[in-house]
Amino acid sequence: MEIFQCLSNKLLLTFFFILAASAADPYSEALLSLKSELVDDYHNLNDWLVPPRGNAAPGEVYACSWSGVTCDKNNSVVIGLDLSMKHLAGVMSGNQFNVFTELVGLNLSHNSFSGQLPVEIFNLTTLRSLDIRRNNFSGHFPGGISRLRNLVVFDAFSNSFSGPLPVEVSQLDYLKVLNFAGSYFKGPIPPEYGSFKSLEFIHLAGNFLSGDIPPELGKLKTVTHMEIGYNTYQGSLPWQLGNMSELQYLDIAGANLSGQIPRQLSNLTKLQSLFLFRNQLTGLIPSEFSRITPLTSLDLSDNQISGPIPETFAELKNLRLLSLMYNEMNGTVPEGIAELPSLETLLIWNNFFSGPLPQSLGRNSKLKWVDVSTNNFIGSIPPDICSGGMLFKLILFSNNFSGSLSPTLSNCSSLVRIRLEDNSFSGEIPLFSHIFDITYLDLSRNKFTGGIPADISQASKLQYINISSNPELGGIIPGQTWSLPQLQNFSASYCGISGNLPPFQYCKSISVVELNMNNLSGTVPKSVSNCRALETMDLANNNLSGPIPEEFASLPALSVLDLSHNSFNGSIPVKFGTSSSLLVLNVSFNDITGSIPAEKLFRSMASSAFVGNPQLCGAPLRRCPGSTAILGSRGTGKLFWVLLLCAGLVIFIAASVSGMVYFHRGFKGQWKMVSFLGLPRFTANDFLRSFSSTESKETVRAPSASACKTVLPTGITVLVRKIEWEAKRMRAMSEFITRVGNARHKNLIRLLGFCYNKHLAYVLYDYLPNGNLAEKIRMKREWAAKYRIMLGIAKGLCFLHHDCFPAIPHGDLKSANIVFDENMEPHLAEFGFKYLLQLNKGPFPAASNRETGESNNAIKDELYMDVYNFGEIIVEILTNGKLTNAGTSIHGKPREVLLREIYKENEVDSKTSVIEEIKLVLEVALLCTRSRTSDRPSMEDAVKLLSGLKPQDNNNSSKAGGL
Repeated sequence: MEIFQCLSNKLLLTFFFILAASAADPYSEALLSLKSELVDDYHNLNDWLVPPRGNAAPGEVYACSWSGVTCDKNNSVVIGLDLSMKHLAGVMSGNQFNVFTELVGLNLSHNSFSGQLPVEIFNLTTLRSLDIRRNNFSGHFPGGISRLRNLVVFDAFSNSFSGPLPVEVSQLDYLKVLNFAGSYFKGPIPPEYGSFKSLEFIHLAGNFLSGDIPPELGKLKTVTHMEIGYNTYQGSLPWQLGNMSELQYLDIAGANLSGQIPRQLSNLTKLQSLFLFRNQLTGLIPSEFSRITPLTSLDLSDNQISGPIPETFAELKNLRLLSLMYNEMNGTVPEGIAELPSLETLLIWNNFFSGPLPQSLGRNSKLKWVDVSTNNFIGSIPPDICSGGMLFKLILFSNNFSGSLSPTLSNCSSLVRIRLEDNSFSGEIPLFSHIFDITYLDLSRNKFTGGIPADISQASKLQYINISSNPELGGIIPGQTWSLPQLQNFSASYCGISGNLPPFQYCKSISVVELNMNNLSGTVPKSVSNCRALETMDLANNNLSGPIPEEFASLPALSVLDLSHNSFNGSIPVKFGTSSSLLVLNVSFNDITGSIPAEKLFRSMASSAFVGNPQLCGAPLRRCPGSTAILGSRGTGKLFWVLLLCAGLVIFIAASVSGMVYFHRGFKGQWKMVSFLGLPRFTANDFLRSFSSTESKETVRAPSASACKTVLPTGITVLVRKIEWEAKRMRAMSEFITRVGNARHKNLIRLLGFCYNKHLAYVLYDYLPNGNLAEKIRMKREWAAKYRIMLGIAKGLCFLHHDCFPAIPHGDLKSANIVFDENMEPHLAEFGFKYLLQLNKGPFPAASNRETGESNNAIKDELYMDVYNFGEIIVEILTNGKLTNAGTSIHGKPREVLLREIYKENEVDSKTSVIEEIKLVLEVALLCTRSRTSDRPSMEDAVKLLSGLKPQDNNNSSKAGGL
């Protein structure tokens, strides 16, 4: 009935249009006909009406007063039609365009028109401007555009055209602007595109173009702006492009180019911007580039360029951006670079540069961003690096810098992000009162002394601070540290810090506190209950004492609490048993007394979490005295009969199970059961009995075809995976399963144990019934929920890579292997099983070198592949599953096109604060999916980068230096 009513309304509306048009002029009649074809949900064409009794003067056009319509001065001829940004949709027939014989401008941009581009448009021979960008026109580009002989501007950016680029567009003698970017055109750039007579702007980026770049493009003597990157060409950069004498902007980034950079490009003496990043270019940077004196932006990053920075670059007085990161360059930074008066951004990280930085760097220019991380630099930070007063990012980590930070950084009030970790800096940390805008500070793995500055509370925007592994730092934790309003991460492990923990009065945002391996004393303040966002608290290896505050149990997000190797006394608070988030509790090597509470949480803990407390008893440690009494002295006789009955029952059950196992399994050897954290103790026969029961076993849709769920004797439902192995592989494989089973993190599915003999193993996991990411990827989610999923996946993967020794590669990271618990928290499943199956097939290289502890190349490759797959999953989540396995394709699209698709999928407005967060998350995905494995960030850095985006209003390897 609703469909009939809708059709009736549409027919009625069309009837009124025809009725009105019958009394109108041809232009108004044609536009009303066009309106009847369009979807106008926002009623932007409501003023396209003809009065019932038209009162227009003879020869006058009604439509001249309508929005988007432009007429000549006599209002007798329509010369312009602008329907841009009116939220229109639909498929145009094109029949109406034949009326507009004198139309000069047609603008259909920023709408949702679809289908074929009407070929009738090409009959508008007076057109000078045709703008159809940001629509969804599709199919092969229609023939006939050469008839628009007066066309000056043609913009078709961001549509869905396919097939080859139209050759005949090159016949338009007056064309100045040609934009075919952001579609799906295939094949080579036609050589005919080198024959344009008047062209000034050409943009073909972000398609699926291939083949060699035609050298004929070098004949374009009038072009000032050319973007043809983000395609997949073959071959090298044509030297003939150096003949484009008027060129000011050249972008061929992400284009799969190889070979050396032609020195003939130095003939482009009007060039202001040159972008050749993300290719496979080799060789040296031509020293002749110094002739391009107007050059303001030079980005050659993410290639395989070698050799030094040319000394001649000192002649580029207008250079603002110099990006050479992710290459194989070496040598020292020329002194002339520091003399460049316009330099703002210097990005040379992840190369093999050495020597000191020029000591005059920053003295002659207003630097904004300096990143020289992951090189072999030595010496001190240039003293005037901040003298321009605009430096907001200083990234120097993983070098051999030394010396003091003061007074160099004491005057850097503009700094927002400082990363100096993994160097040899010494002296005192600068006062925070001089760098009060800082949000991210990493000074770990250096040689600082003098303690944490007492004025840390003045850094009110600080979110992340890591000063760990500065063993001689000393001092105390300043009293107002926890009151920093935006602080999320405070890491100061192995710093020689002493004194008491300051009160936790206003710690509303802090999620990580790492203070292990210090000299802290006193008690843990009960005000820790204020830290409602706290997830990890590591106080191990200190001199803390007093009872364990039961306030820890009230923290809703706390998952890891390590109090080991201290002097805590008293009993373990029973309230911990009610925690819904706690995964790891370690109170080993203290003075804890009494019995371990009997709650399920404690029964799931391994004995290593409680050892070293001589007066502590209860499972999983020794039994507490007197716990064997059951019926008292008067019940001895009854106890005897009860025990006898139980013994008989046990013998009967054992015999039954043995027979069942013998019957069902045959001669496969003795079964053994290994239980990990989270699985109550029971025997192999208990498991085999439950697993043999058809009532308790149910095949489920799982990542592995050999998986099912079953109910154990304790009532726990588990997921069981079957693995067959050879007897000679049993030891190696069982040892690896044990290593995987001891990996504990809130974003990993728990491996509870395994039951095995010489030929077969059953591996038991937590059963999480809320499905996996592949099943739910198309669900509409708020941005905060998507962010939580991506960060959770990153944290789980980071734990496997950086907190397990040796590192455990996931090996098969995909959306189907990410499962959800009852709170929709993501858990990684199937981690390590690719490696396990390799072990079953034959010898597999050792995970690490026993002497150095470094992972071998095979394992490193798997870790890098995990990072790549994580990048793909980010894109999958951002696009609600529209882009899967898109690691390669996303590098072939302009960033703007990608972002527009993502914004549309997430239904975000371009003015919302979420926009910047989406941009940065996409940047992480792009970093993770770089083609060269060594150019990808570690998962540790990926987590840091993502953690730095953590929304404040809702209920972050060395390879990531660029962020």
